[in-house]
Amino acid sequence: MLRAAGVGLGDEVVVPAFGNVEVAEAVAMAGAMPVFADIDPVTYCLDAVAVEAAVTPRTAAVVVVHRFGRLADIARLHTLGARHGLLVLEQGESEAPYDEIAQRRERAGYLGAKLRGVRTPDDGDGHTYQQYVVRVPGNGRPDRDAFARAVRAKGVECRVPVKTPVHRLPEFRRCVSLPETERAADETLALPVDATLTKRDMQRTVSACNALGGLLQPAF
Repeated sequence: MLRAAGVGLGDEVVVPAFGNVEVAEAVAMAGAMPVFADIDPVTYCLDAVAVEAAVTPRTAAVVVVHRFGRLADIARLHTLGARHGLLVLEQGESEAPYDEIAQRRERAGYLGAKLRGVRTPDDGDGHTYQQYVVRVPGNGRPDRDAFARAVRAKGVECRVPVKTPVHRLPEFRRCVSLPETERAADETLALPVDATLTKRDMQRTVSACNALGGLLQPAF
């Protein structure tokens, strides 16, 4: 896609570091240089202000990745692209049937109302909850990894959505300041909201999480 659009050797392409390495690999395969910009802490997608700060005379394109069922601020990013003459490409997630999304939203609503001591996701902008991602900061209490181990020990499946940001990987290591990306990589945990989960499953998730005590202060 990038090559077909004329992106190649000597060009720079702004991409997120929070997510899969395939986006940066695609840029490199086109002969261009991936440049990492920080994310919005609510949507986990590229932040338009951070993208604009990363633009140089060599920037040819921006690859926007919609994350966890939330959309990036694509209108603002397209405006930015038009202002700088950049190609703005979007990478989405596979769409689920409406009834499955509705069931995930119902389960997400239950978790949002019941969970304590973690920061639950904002349900704005038509969130489809491809993943239900909470924040588990440390602050002297159980950190994310310890929290995940304890929850799994209670029979609740959970996963770390992004274990290593791309700019930390050896092949793409960059000396770049991405504080929101770093914080999200260290704090995020995906809890189950699959349509197959029963009410008892959801109660088990809440009980396992809340039993840890969470934080004395709100996560954010």
